[in-house]
Amino acid sequence: MSELDPAGAPAHEAMTAPPPVIVLVRPQLGQNIGKAARAMLNFGLTEMRLVAPRDGWPNPEAGPAASGADLVLDQARLFESVAEAVADCSQVYATTVRKRGVTKPVVTPAEAAMEMHAAPGRAAILFGPERSGLETDDVAIARAILTVPINPEFGSLNLAQAVILVAYEWSRGVALAQPPAVALEPPASQADLDGMIGQLETMLDTAGYFFPPDRVPATRRTLRTMLTKPGWTAQEVRTFRGVLSALANPRAR
Repeated sequence: MSELDPAGAPAHEAMTAPPPVIVLVRPQLGQNIGKAARAMLNFGLTEMRLVAPRDGWPNPEAGPAASGADLVLDQARLFESVAEAVADCSQVYATTVRKRGVTKPVVTPAEAAMEMHAAPGRAAILFGPERSGLETDDVAIARAILTVPINPEFGSLNLAQAVILVAYEWSRGVALAQPPAVALEPPASQADLDGMIGQLETMLDTAGYFFPPDRVPATRRTLRTMLTKPGWTAQEVRTFRGVLSALANPRAR
């Protein structure tokens, strides 16, 4: 995939440039356009530009494949050529895994993301047709080639996968909405845990579980090992003891 910071530190500085434009060049299937839109919106990208899609635009197959990313599809703009699609962009990256006979700087998604965040102008990222990828003339328009480090024995990514790799790297430099933090329950005390285990052992002893006698110590150790592995919270202990109490004293119906 891309080069990640092994220490887990933030990869990019705060965003100083507008989000990049995703340009799909001669996409073949409406479903793939929809899936690319879904990949974009997952990581905060909303501007899609389409260059001469094979089946025209709008395409009825794109909506269902977008799985709710209608915002991206509704705002998608149609162009006849790559040059027109990127005319307002100062940084243009061509995604390809093959040499195209043109001499361009080659960057990874992580490197491209750093450049896009650092430069004030708008960036565009070109993705080619599903079967053949970008043509040499398409790549020639770009300022740099963006290549995903990938298995040389199997360099096959579908359109949505390629989009999501690049969009993810860009998103690492912006503050996307995160699920609200939930405070963790305090861990159960040893006394609470011992009480729960003791309650269970008493019930099992009454039920005749511990048999034969010579296996009782080993069985008790096994139970304790099982019940101390998860790291019970105080609430979990109270809940489980409530379960045991209900089993020991079932309510009349």
